[in-house]
Amino acid sequence: MTTMKDREKAFESKFAHDAEMQFKAEARRNKLLGLWAAELMGKTGDAAQAYASEVVKADFEEAGHEDVFRKVSGDLGDKADEATIRARMAALMTEAKAQILNETD
Repeated sequence: MTTMKDREKAFESKFAHDAEMQFKAEARRNKLLGLWAAELMGKTGDAAQAYASEVVKADFEEAGHEDVFRKVSGDLGDKADEATIRARMAALMTEAKAQILNETD
């Protein structure tokens, strides 16, 4: 019986860890996306950092990442099309996960 309880606790711990890592990766991706978009809009320094923070906050509007896409897409206007933004989001998610993994090593 103890073995089953140990396995259950291990599974729950792994699930919690994975969920935390996913949350961190999404937040990191959103910050990187915000910095990318800020650059396209000509923002630098503190203005770029502030915009990146706005993008991170936009993710709390609803589940999923459509709220982030809408924020960035609306702010960029014709500076980037939907395919470009979505491709950048995917690439930055990979980069964000790699950065987080490198931090935990």
